[in-house]
Amino acid sequence: MEKKTHYDSIMDRSKRIMWQDDCYVDLQSTSSSQSSHTVTKDISWINKHQDQLQRFITSPFLEGMLTHLKKVGVLSSAEETRILKAGQIQDQVNTLTTIISGKDAQSSDTLRDFVEKSDCPEAQLILNHDSMVEAHKGVLLRRYEQHRDRDSISCSKLDITSRPLLLVDGLSDLQQKEHDLMQVGATRGGKRNHLRQLGLDKLLEPLTRVSLPPRVSLTAGVAGIGKTTWVRHFIKKWSQGSVCTDVSFVLPFTFCELNSLEKLSAERLVKLAFPHLTEPSLVLGGSCRTLLILDGLDEFHCTLNFSDAAPCSDTKKEVSIEDLVTNIIRGNLLPDVAVWVTSRPGVASLIPGGLVDRVTEIPGFSPADIQIFLDHHFSEMDYASKIWAHLRSHKILMVMCYIPSICWIVADTLMYIMQSETQENLPRTCTELYAHFCSMRAEVGEPRGRESVKMEQLHGSNRKLFGNLGRLAFYGLLKHKYTFSEQDLRAYGIDLLSIQSSLGSGVLVREESTMYTAYRFTHLTLQEFLAATFYYVSSKRAIFDLFSESTMSWPKIGFQNHFRNAFQHSQQAEDGHLDVFVRFLTGLLCPVALKPLAGLLTLGKDDGNQKPWAAGFLQSHLAGGGCVVSLRAVNLAYCLQELQHTELLRSVEEDLRLGSLAGKLSRAQCVVLGYLLHVSPECSEQTNLTGSLNYTTVKCLLPQLLYCSHLRLENNHFKDDVMELLGSLLSLLTTQKNLIGAGGAKRIAEALKTNRTLTKLILCSNQLGDKGTVALAEALTINQTLLSLQLQSNSISNRGMTALTKALRLNHGLVSLNLRENSIGVEGAKNMAHALQENNSLQNLDLTANLLHDEGVQAIAGAIKVNQALTSLHLQWNFIKSSATKALAQALRSNTTMQLLDLQENAIGNEGVIFLAEALKTNSSLHTLCLQGVSAGTSGAVAMAKSLMTNQTLQTLDLRGNAVGMEGAKALANALKSNRSLKSLNLQENSLGMDGAIFIATALKGNHQLTYINLQGNGIGESGAKVISDAIRTNAPGCMVDI
Repeated sequence: MEKKTHYDSIMDRSKRIMWQDDCYVDLQSTSSSQSSHTVTKDISWINKHQDQLQRFITSPFLEGMLTHLKKVGVLSSAEETRILKAGQIQDQVNTLTTIISGKDAQSSDTLRDFVEKSDCPEAQLILNHDSMVEAHKGVLLRRYEQHRDRDSISCSKLDITSRPLLLVDGLSDLQQKEHDLMQVGATRGGKRNHLRQLGLDKLLEPLTRVSLPPRVSLTAGVAGIGKTTWVRHFIKKWSQGSVCTDVSFVLPFTFCELNSLEKLSAERLVKLAFPHLTEPSLVLGGSCRTLLILDGLDEFHCTLNFSDAAPCSDTKKEVSIEDLVTNIIRGNLLPDVAVWVTSRPGVASLIPGGLVDRVTEIPGFSPADIQIFLDHHFSEMDYASKIWAHLRSHKILMVMCYIPSICWIVADTLMYIMQSETQENLPRTCTELYAHFCSMRAEVGEPRGRESVKMEQLHGSNRKLFGNLGRLAFYGLLKHKYTFSEQDLRAYGIDLLSIQSSLGSGVLVREESTMYTAYRFTHLTLQEFLAATFYYVSSKRAIFDLFSESTMSWPKIGFQNHFRNAFQHSQQAEDGHLDVFVRFLTGLLCPVALKPLAGLLTLGKDDGNQKPWAAGFLQSHLAGGGCVVSLRAVNLAYCLQELQHTELLRSVEEDLRLGSLAGKLSRAQCVVLGYLLHVSPECSEQTNLTGSLNYTTVKCLLPQLLYCSHLRLENNHFKDDVMELLGSLLSLLTTQKNLIGAGGAKRIAEALKTNRTLTKLILCSNQLGDKGTVALAEALTINQTLLSLQLQSNSISNRGMTALTKALRLNHGLVSLNLRENSIGVEGAKNMAHALQENNSLQNLDLTANLLHDEGVQAIAGAIKVNQALTSLHLQWNFIKSSATKALAQALRSNTTMQLLDLQENAIGNEGVIFLAEALKTNSSLHTLCLQGVSAGTSGAVAMAKSLMTNQTLQTLDLRGNAVGMEGAKALANALKSNRSLKSLNLQENSLGMDGAIFIATALKGNHQLTYINLQGNGIGESGAKVISDAIRTNAPGCMVDI
């Protein structure tokens, strides 16, 4: 009962401990070192079984053991009391073994005899645990090797397990409701930099030092992403003792296996799968740690009903297989066993969130991963670079390659074509590529030069097999069925001998274990392609609705009627599971895509003549539909791409690139724009919609704008109502120079409280005021993922600043804060100073053009003495004088992180510059110092020159407009002869004259690092400028000069 309460608390999310930054354990993989123990022949039984005794002895078992040992005279009453007072059960066992080991051998034998004669699970585990575990590991390793040998085209050839899992809060709406390819296209393969990474060896460990390990873990990933490969890799590593060494037994099952079962108990299930585990109760009882793996929930043919399934807690009771799985996940059955479920996201979402303690996600390939994969597997004859160049030119193929197993199909097919044809014949669409893949699989392994009669027989058998595979694929797709039994194959006219042919083995994968044999297509997209070929051929002669497998349906005659029917079914499917099928069906209307299938399909004279009609049909639906562009609508643009009717797609892409979409965004253009945001990283990473939108078009485009990385919306004259629409899942939002007020800011703030992907928010030159700023500040106390906030020119005063600084004390995510050109005064500066003493994440602070004055800057300087996070501070135009500069200089003596200090256009005078120069003699962190127009004068320049002789870290010094004169130039020239760090020096408009400029030019003969110098506006004259510039080019050819 106590154990059940314990696991109920784990599964109840309301009782779970919130993650705390200061108590996270390291989630990255760590190598485990295995210590070896040499066991001598004469070692005592107790020492040999010490670990097992401590792990498996329970309080009741220990109580019986002590009673027996005391009864036979091995233990005294005092020794029994000493043992019971030792503390925890492990401490008590340790005290017992220490006492027994100090006695004679007969005492040890008495303890051993008691254990060996006991008939309880604890005794069995003490005696047999290690041998059982080693035997089980051996069985799993042999099965792993068999799987590896059978895999042909599979993720096992891809190094996907070198990348960590991603720890997520849950599954998004996109993952739960959309097709796999829509997911990877919209999310660029699923890479999300803000998510935590989880190493394989941390899969079952607590997230924090104060939380509990997960009981139910769920790993989601699209088809072909590598879920099963991850599971097999984990099993191999565990069996070899590399990960999760505290787990005694790993029991892997696939849902394909479970499909073959009807009614059984938990213990019988273990016996069926692992006959060598003769006592399942020892494995499942909770005395040792066990992990149950359920791989591929999306392939389960039964429906899990978590609300109505009859509860069952008896491991010996036989129930239906779906109720068995349901009760295991709910924790009624095997509450002490950890459970790891893998699934495609859509099906994974059917498990109630409250039952899952940890959700992880397998990311797809990034473009960099694709390149590494190609370089590793296709390096021969420079195929890797050729394939990569083709993928970059055809973005739709690149999107497919985000999925590792499809990446293999794409690359293998492209290489095969390159070996036999010219570069010009490479496929440009997914339909073309899969047609070539099927043609390749039919040809591979078939000897060339056969007699024509035998070749025709071969083509005939391939055509028959191809047609039957297509029919199986189509009706399986309609039923959401992706694994098939031998009986299923026979029902669709596929005999087992035919699938051993090159074509059959190339498109079907055989999965088998001790419990089942099943078949699946190499990848879901291949099933969808074959389904499309079946529908394409059948619809030309079918007189009934092909979506009804029986003939009892309304008559439908003619290809166009059947095409409309398929299109209608795909648009009505909320989960989008027919999207890719319809893309392939449309692509088959393009003659170039049909050509590779000539040996596999019986083609008529009219093939290819439907392309113009289909283009018109699709474009008419682009313009119609609802006011919001959904993913079903975006799929129309994918279909146009497969049809290779791309005029509209190219036109919108060009307008987007040039920023000329203003006045052109009809609904059709909005749909195409949504498509481009999916397939083109260039378009989504820099989406320029400046001056192109209004409330109506934003509302229309909003579902697709969520997939932008950097969205530019300047000069659109937005008002507050648009902000409610835009407060969503972007990673960068630029809305500067609009008419956004406090109301709009509040709507964005509400979105920020739940948003986890927005990293940069630009609201410059709007009308937020203090009210809007207060709302954003409140959001920052909750949101910890926003990295950059730009609020330049928003009429923010001390009130707004006070709210922001309060937020900064709680916020640990914001890195950059831009508050230029507002009305922040001394009070606001003091509040910022207090915040900087507590905040350890803010690195860039821009307070240019405010009203800080000396008093405010002195407060900030005091904070800089203790703050070790800030790296750049902009205080230009803030009415600062020498007293505040003195305080900043004192802060620089102790601060070790500040790299940029901007004090331009402040009246700090030569006295202030002298203070800074003295600080530079000891400061070793400052790289950039901006002192334009600060009235440094000659004495300030001389002091700065002296500091440059000792300072070896300052790289950029801006002294524009400071009247340093010839003497100042002479001093700086002397400093340049010995300084080895300065790279950029700006002496523009400083009254140097010809002599001062000559001093500088002559100094550059030395061993300096200067790469840029500006001597403009110094009264040198045109002829003098030529002489000086020639001298600098001669003395320092690597230094660029503006004169």
